[in-house]
Amino acid sequence: MKALPKITIAPSVCGGRPCIRGMRIRVSDILGMLAAGASPSEILEDYPYLEAEDIAAALDDAARQTDHLIPRLA
Repeated sequence: MKALPKITIAPSVCGGRPCIRGMRIRVSDILGMLAAGASPSEILEDYPYLEAEDIAAALDDAARQTDHLIPRLA
């Protein structure tokens, strides 16, 4: 599995939640904006310090978080 260098986790930033490049914008903030109907170009316009790759990394991180094995009990 490839590391996601754009996603950082630090206890001193946003309570240790996954953020973009150590900034105080969480992965969940980007996902929430997308879920609410914002386009990537709108997000980049509103947050000029973000890059298109940051949005892609947030989506990739979310996909990885949901792709895990759920063991079944016999």
